[in-house]
Amino acid sequence: MSKVFVLDTKSQPLNPIHPGRARMLLSQGKAAVFRRFPFTLILKEEVLNPDVEPLRIKIDPGAKTTGLALVNDKTGEVVWVAELKHRGFQIRDALTSRRQLRRARRSRKTRYRKPRFLNRTRPPGWLPPSLNSRVANILTWVKRLSLLCQINAISQELVRFDTQKMENPEISGIAYQQGTLVGYEVREFLLSKWNRTCAYCGAKDIPLEIEHIQPRSKGGSNRVSNLCLACVPCNREKGNQDIKDFLEGKPELMKRILAQAKRPLADAAAVNATRWNLYFNLKKLGLPVEVGTGGRTKYNRTIRGLEKTHYWDAACVGESTPEQLITIGIKPLLITAKGHGTRQQCRTNKFGFPIRYCSRTKFHKGFQTGDIVKASVTSGKKVGTYVGRVATRATGSFNISTADGLVQGISHKYCKHIHKKDGYAYVV
Repeated sequence: MSKVFVLDTKSQPLNPIHPGRARMLLSQGKAAVFRRFPFTLILKEEVLNPDVEPLRIKIDPGAKTTGLALVNDKTGEVVWVAELKHRGFQIRDALTSRRQLRRARRSRKTRYRKPRFLNRTRPPGWLPPSLNSRVANILTWVKRLSLLCQINAISQELVRFDTQKMENPEISGIAYQQGTLVGYEVREFLLSKWNRTCAYCGAKDIPLEIEHIQPRSKGGSNRVSNLCLACVPCNREKGNQDIKDFLEGKPELMKRILAQAKRPLADAAAVNATRWNLYFNLKKLGLPVEVGTGGRTKYNRTIRGLEKTHYWDAACVGESTPEQLITIGIKPLLITAKGHGTRQQCRTNKFGFPIRYCSRTKFHKGFQTGDIVKASVTSGKKVGTYVGRVATRATGSFNISTADGLVQGISHKYCKHIHKKDGYAYVV
């Protein structure tokens, strides 16, 4: 696993330590658990003149998942890694649903509602809530890690996907005035879109080629919606056949490939829209911010022999990446943004009419929805130990979301706090 963060008696960060050293400090009573996620200890005895080594936090932003890594530039040691899953698309869907319900309710009224244009002004640098949440999540964790270790620099991958180039690789001249881009972007986007697998046979970890779903010889284009990935045997077997002929006996596979090919460029657009906003917000923290390209990240990761993951991409961002990265025994912390509940005062049916009242009381029996608890049930039908996020009720009968699924009807008497609600869920 990653190293354990340590704070002194005044809550000032010290050098992260090995988990074995942390267990020894706890068993000897020299330290106590400060927080569970990320795991942090606080010492009970004062440390005089500590020699704290600075670390660099490295960020690989993504539309759905962002990679985070803490690297010691001097030694090349990767101290801590994590993957942060965003909830931007959930926010988008929730806002769409709310907008539809409001429009339906307002259309039933006959009186005229004068538009209020002052409510529509947007401040400079405004982002939609679905995109702003991605930036806010990253900034939250940069600030949180700054309190747990000594950070002296930030590295961010300032990637840019050219959606025009993806849709029409032949675009040029007056129709395209943003400079010449390499074809690398299209391949990288396809690798992400098709999960680095062959579209036809599902093979992984082998060389993949860019394949035209509708062959060029039969009118197919170079648009990204007509491209997929295929292994060498499948690409040769298909040749210039139409996909309907090639997959004549596999209608379900053909349907899935055609649907996947037409998937919109929402992920690429989200990264483009937030990259500069994130950069300027990181600059406001007062630390030097290094930026790197996606090509540099892939080159650094390839020559160091690391697998393709979000957290290893983060560790390889920028020119500051040490020649040798020490990655032995590193296990990522998987973080999922969950939000802080809802401000709705009632629940509605599919027509937008209120059907249920929402309690405004957050705490029930000392717990609130979102706390991570450990429930040791000793009697009844649900005997066992359950760890996960809790959903509270006024009756004291809680639901716990564990790694194995949802467990309902657990009494608050069996629950014990592990980590207070902070808007995130964790898997170690």
